[in-house]
Amino acid sequence: MTVAVTNGRLGDVETASFADRTERLERLHSGELGSINSWELVTAVDGPGTRLTVFMNGCPLRCLYCQNPETWFMRDGIEVEASEIIARIARYVPVFEATGGGLTLSGGEILMQPAFAARVLRGAKELGVHTCLDTSGFLGRALTDEALADTDLVLLDVKSGDPDVYRRATGQALEPTLQFGRRLAREGRVEVWVRFVLVPGLTDAWSNVERVADYTASLNALRPGAVSRVEVLPFHQLGREKWHQLRRPYVLEDTQPPSPELVQRVRAQFRARGLLTY
Repeated sequence: MTVAVTNGRLGDVETASFADRTERLERLHSGELGSINSWELVTAVDGPGTRLTVFMNGCPLRCLYCQNPETWFMRDGIEVEASEIIARIARYVPVFEATGGGLTLSGGEILMQPAFAARVLRGAKELGVHTCLDTSGFLGRALTDEALADTDLVLLDVKSGDPDVYRRATGQALEPTLQFGRRLAREGRVEVWVRFVLVPGLTDAWSNVERVADYTASLNALRPGAVSRVEVLPFHQLGREKWHQLRRPYVLEDTQPPSPELVQRVRAQFRARGLLTY
């Protein structure tokens, strides 16, 4: 078909293209369609058992130590039907049942696409599959109560306890994460694992860790057992080459992983609050 513009009016191709774009945006908004980076089957990394982890595109944070900087923008992802993800989940149900695993939605930031997350979570629960969200909590208000009811576990990344350090590390405010964690604790059912990335020279100060540990303990004060696990994740340089390939300035170029002694000190700070810490 020939593209035609007559008397300032769009021809058939332009009209069809506009309609296609409109439909696509509507399907993204409704969650029928999502932008993902990849998916993989992993064990003992993103929750219990063997898990299908789906890495979504789009993130409002700009963490200095991000290991997946290619996931920052939704436009850079692969558009996939929610039904396709659910069909893939169904394929692995026997594996999940055998290992106590399930589905983990990660990123990027999964709550950049809350409607898609809600559809996939609902589909997974209808299959009887354990569900997990790996999130910074910064967009926690976007998660509906219905989607939260379909969530069994949240891996909550508390990147700092000091608001100034948090803004330096992520470019955003800390408070939305704290509010989301309190919502999870008050909800009364969702299990929470708190994750803290230990970056020498950035998040390792004693006072900063104390704030994260105090906050984590406060969630268990709201609901005993709300936080069942804390993971102290030592900084590494595995994402550095991605930053180079994307030609983005990487300010942690010379930062070394934390020493074993530092890792043990930080874990001890959490354990001092009676928190099961790895």
